[in-house]
Amino acid sequence: MPTAYITAPPEEAPDLAEALVDERLAACVNRFPCSSVYRWDGEVHRDDEVVLLAKTTDEAYDRLESRVEELHPYDVPCVERFEEGDLLDSFARWRDEEVTSEAVVNEDAAGEGR
Repeated sequence: MPTAYITAPPEEAPDLAEALVDERLAACVNRFPCSSVYRWDGEVHRDDEVVLLAKTTDEAYDRLESRVEELHPYDVPCVERFEEGDLLDSFARWRDEEVTSEAVVNEDAAGEGR
């Protein structure tokens, strides 16, 4: 059962996290601010970013990864898969109930508000 580690610019992170949960690709996404130092195009950059930890399932992981690539503003987004060695059973059950194994259309986006 994986957790996706994703970094995003601070102004984009809330919408990205919301989309992953709304589309049932993740049961929960935690957000933390961080400072990143990286090399891009031969230069060292320093930027504020947000780390997203998206709790998902094996079945939904590939769709989550693809959706992050579609929504993310970076040319090369950071998406890493962390495998859980041990997980509280009740948390695993909750996460499995909240993440669907098939694509879900957000009702609000489809114009059918709640």
